[in-house]
Amino acid sequence: MAKRPIFTPNFSGFPYVDAIDIEFKWHPGFAKSQLQKSIASLHEAAEKINKISPILEISSKSTSRLGVSLSAFNLSLKTQDGKRMSIECAYQGSKVFENGGPYHELYSVSSREAKTDERLKNSGEFVAFNFCGEDFPTEPKTAFYDWLYMTALYQQEIDMMKELEVFQGFSDIVFNPNRSINCQARAAALFVSLSKNGLIDEQMFRDKDYYLALITGKDEPPPTETLPLQLTLQFSNLTGV
Repeated sequence: MAKRPIFTPNFSGFPYVDAIDIEFKWHPGFAKSQLQKSIASLHEAAEKINKISPILEISSKSTSRLGVSLSAFNLSLKTQDGKRMSIECAYQGSKVFENGGPYHELYSVSSREAKTDERLKNSGEFVAFNFCGEDFPTEPKTAFYDWLYMTALYQQEIDMMKELEVFQGFSDIVFNPNRSINCQARAAALFVSLSKNGLIDEQMFRDKDYYLALITGKDEPPPTETLPLQLTLQFSNLTGV
């Protein structure tokens, strides 16, 4: 047996996402076929015990076309200057360490190359994020990753966004909260929750302080006019949310 969280949108407000630990039968091995058996077992247990259904597995191991396309290795975002990169590349290439980084050149490599770049292990302690020349805070711990992921979702066609809204929960079979912090399934649940709460708009992605106030549950995000120029992203192709 194993345990994995199912992330569900919380439409009543902050903290916007609930993580529900589900115990299920694990099928040993990390071959795609074995992981898909474990995904099916996880979803069956969540539906039977917690009445959560349907659930979307978001990973390259998903049996759903949508789930595979929303993997951080496949989902991409676009900056104002035309750079397009996967979420994985954006995240890894924005890390700053005591003895090096950010390695922005990782923005233009494959997701696997970005994740396995040796400099990420050999540059000392992680200290900060710098995305395309703009600093981003390291707290809350998942804030930067979630922001990248939700930015990419916001840039997608509206049909994809509508597809997400039919799911009651999201999973990522390889995510283990005892070993990792960031999770693409959690970020997707957060996006759906914020969208349903009427809180998704362009300002959330352009103003770091506004976004951080929102996700940390502060009563009122800071007024827009007090904010410095911040992250510049490409929204010209949006059809709306």
